[in-house]
Amino acid sequence: MCPIRDIVARISDKWSVLAIYGLGGYGKLRFNELKHKIGDISQRMLTVTLRNLEADGLITRTIYPQVPPRVEYELTELGHSLMQQLQLFAEWATKNGPEIIYYREKANKVIKDRIA
Repeated sequence: MCPIRDIVARISDKWSVLAIYGLGGYGKLRFNELKHKIGDISQRMLTVTLRNLEADGLITRTIYPQVPPRVEYELTELGHSLMQQLQLFAEWATKNGPEIIYYREKANKVIKDRIA
């Protein structure tokens, strides 16, 4: 398997990007805090996403022995380095978003004209 394809597939899904961005922007967060920051993610999907990010060394999970147990997530050094790249991408998307939307609308119009 191509390592680039494998890594990009893992980190480029919507939920991974939002989890990394949430932890990068707010620091240590508990599960429900992160879930709230992300928004419309299910508990199951967030759990799977966090496990995958932890397995890849991008986040750490710290469990505090108290009742009820408290668990916090935060980016590792590797996760912070990825966050820097995501910020560059977000800046690019913000800058070029209007142009991309223009071309999408133009392409949609061409498709509609072909159908009509």
